[in-house]
Amino acid sequence: MSREIDPRALEREQAEPTRGGRGGASPLDGEATATGLDPLTVELDLPRGPSRERVHALGRDYWLSGRDVETLAAVGAFRVVPSHTLHPAPARTPSRPARAIERLRDDGLVQTTPYIVGRTRTTLVTLTDQGRALLERHQRPEGRQAYYAGINKPRELAHDARVHEAYQKAAARVTDRGARVRRVVLEEELKRDYQRFLHARPRRSRDDDGRPTQDVEAITAWAREHQLPCEDGHVAFPDVRLEIEEHDGRWTVEDLEVMTPHYRGAHAAGKVRAGFTRFGAVGARLGGSGGRGRGGRGRDPRLAEEMLS
Repeated sequence: MSREIDPRALEREQAEPTRGGRGGASPLDGEATATGLDPLTVELDLPRGPSRERVHALGRDYWLSGRDVETLAAVGAFRVVPSHTLHPAPARTPSRPARAIERLRDDGLVQTTPYIVGRTRTTLVTLTDQGRALLERHQRPEGRQAYYAGINKPRELAHDARVHEAYQKAAARVTDRGARVRRVVLEEELKRDYQRFLHARPRRSRDDDGRPTQDVEAITAWAREHQLPCEDGHVAFPDVRLEIEEHDGRWTVEDLEVMTPHYRGAHAAGKVRAGFTRFGAVGARLGGSGGRGRGGRGRDPRLAEEMLS
């Protein structure tokens, strides 16, 4: 579900009308990488071509290609990404992506952990603090993409590991209609902004007991301003928000939610009412993790618009 937003709220410059995106349009001038236009790297002053180039940062030299930068940006933007969703290799060269990730790991830019997500044996990739620092130091002053390092919620890995794949499916639809994803915003960033608003106090106020300072009316107004659904003062947050520049220059947002089998009852119903674009994860349980096993009621198929493998 896409909603139109005021471009002034994005606090960024509008793109030139002659610029296009993937999906039949021409790439932005100077923004083409080894695999085309990557919205997560357009604000990074880092290599974009197929050959590795020297990047001096953090007191040492790194040799990075455009594909390496895309990998780092995707992993940083989504915090945790299964390696098999990062630039799948042709059948004749199945080990190339693995070798590239190993090289980034050897350089201290990413960490890897073997896992089974659903029915797929894969490797989860996260940025190190060093990897995040490299991206942040090479982000242009106007850049607003947030990057993350390490795993935030180990118990939610089965869910969080699916978000990047949902983004890829949604982004493909966006580019197919001639629009472009300009930034992704994770749930934790939206919630962090909400908490700042919720506990905001006058600068000179000494009455700080840690309780929220906003009433239901103010919360509803904040949610409306940020294009988020709100019921009785309770704001619903998506897993990830896509900020999109449409082909006619309008700015919209699309909110995505990954629905794993544990979504039940009121929690699942609330996500449906929120109007987020929903992706159902088949067998999203991580192999070897604890939990109740496979028993219980199945997930309501009406909860998902698209299925993830």
